[in-house]
Amino acid sequence: MPAPLDDRALVAAAQGGDRTSLDQLLRAHYDRVHAVCRRITGNDADAADAAQEALILIVRNLGSFDGRSTFATWTYRVATNASLDELRRRRRRPMLAGRDHDPDTTAPTEPPDHHAHEHPERLADRLTIDAALTALPEDFRVPVVLRDVVDLDYAEIADLLDIPVGTVKSRIARGRSQLATAISRADGNQPGTSERPTHIN
Repeated sequence: MPAPLDDRALVAAAQGGDRTSLDQLLRAHYDRVHAVCRRITGNDADAADAAQEALILIVRNLGSFDGRSTFATWTYRVATNASLDELRRRRRRPMLAGRDHDPDTTAPTEPPDHHAHEHPERLADRLTIDAALTALPEDFRVPVVLRDVVDLDYAEIADLLDIPVGTVKSRIARGRSQLATAISRADGNQPGTSERPTHIN
C-alpha cells in the first residue's frame, strides 16, 4: 500500500483539480479546524457553523495558497477568521435557546463523542476547563486557544491576529492566569491552589 501523500503533495494535486486529494486534505484537517472553532466560539452550534464556513473558504481560496506557511497554519488562520466572523454574527442576532448562553452561569454543551471513553475525573476536568475558557474575554481566549490547542508559536499567533508578539505573550499570560483562577474557584479552592490541570487538550 503506498504511503499517504503529505500536505504539500495533496495541496498541489488539489490545486490541479484532483478532488480526491482535496477530500483527503479536508478530512485530515477537519478535527483540528473544528477544535479551534469550538474553543473560540464557545459552543457546538456556532463551532459547527464556523467549521463549515472554514471548509468552504479553504476550498474557495485553495488556489491562493502559496506555501509560504504550512497548510496547517493556513487552515488555522481560516478557521480562526471564520470563528471570529461567527462571533460577530452571534452578537448581531437575537439570543436563541440552546445556542447562545451566558458563560458565567451555564456550562458548555456535552463534549464530542470521541471523549466519551474518558475517565469521569478527566471528563470533569475537561468540562471545567471548557467552562473557564468560554468565560474568558475574546481577546484572551483566542490567543490562548491558538497557543495551547493549535500549538502555534508566538510569532505565528502575532501574524495570525495582526498584533505584536509582546501583546500575544501578555494576553496569553493573562488568559492562563484567569483560567487558573476560574478553575480554582470551580473547585472551591483559593486561586492558585487547585490541583486540576490547567492545560488545554
